[in-house]
Amino acid sequence: MATNVVFGLLRLAVLTAAVSSGPIAGYDVAATATYVWLGQGLMAVVVLWGDNHLAERVRTGDVVIDLYRPWHLQMALLAEDVGRAGYAVVVRLAPPIAFGALFFPFRWPAPGVLPVFAVSVALGVTVSFGMRFLLNATAFWLLDSRGTQALYTAFTWLFCGLAVPIAFFPDWARAVVWSTPFPSMLQAPVEVFLERGSPWPLLAGQAFWAVAVLAAGHLVLNRAVRKVVVQGG
Repeated sequence: MATNVVFGLLRLAVLTAAVSSGPIAGYDVAATATYVWLGQGLMAVVVLWGDNHLAERVRTGDVVIDLYRPWHLQMALLAEDVGRAGYAVVVRLAPPIAFGALFFPFRWPAPGVLPVFAVSVALGVTVSFGMRFLLNATAFWLLDSRGTQALYTAFTWLFCGLAVPIAFFPDWARAVVWSTPFPSMLQAPVEVFLERGSPWPLLAGQAFWAVAVLAAGHLVLNRAVRKVVVQGG
């Protein structure tokens, strides 16, 4: 949490310097501070970097045990990830928001927006899980997915809206980025919290990508299990 807050202070210093002379794309100092502290908390809730838990089990062959269990592997891992996200809301999202609201200008939404924000965060977690599941599933063919994981992390930090708000991008770049699943992980919940327009198009986009990546993961898993060979026998 301490590291999270320190990096938040660094990001806040840079971005507030950019908007101090006037708002950029609707982001004034208060909106920018809110964006920074929400981002610092949400990055751990939705997990913006890849994980290799499933990929490592594929590499070692332990995934065979998972496939023998009476569950759907993808849905079981999603349930586990939802539990992890709920814990992260308490220990990683709440503290940066409390710190930012206490010491810096902070823009709270109307009370009725908070349930919508919670739904948006849940959809962001689902999209992130779906993307990470697809990355891990590449290990069925590559065995070592570290290269794809590193490439994914590099793209995610920029295109999800953590480095800078997507509203700061040129018009053509905004259209391209919003046509990908990345903004659904972080920028969309932030936009809902800041009440930047109607939240329903954002939620619809998140729901679309949540269904799309979960469906893609289901298809990839079904394809992968047909070729499972435990190394060494």
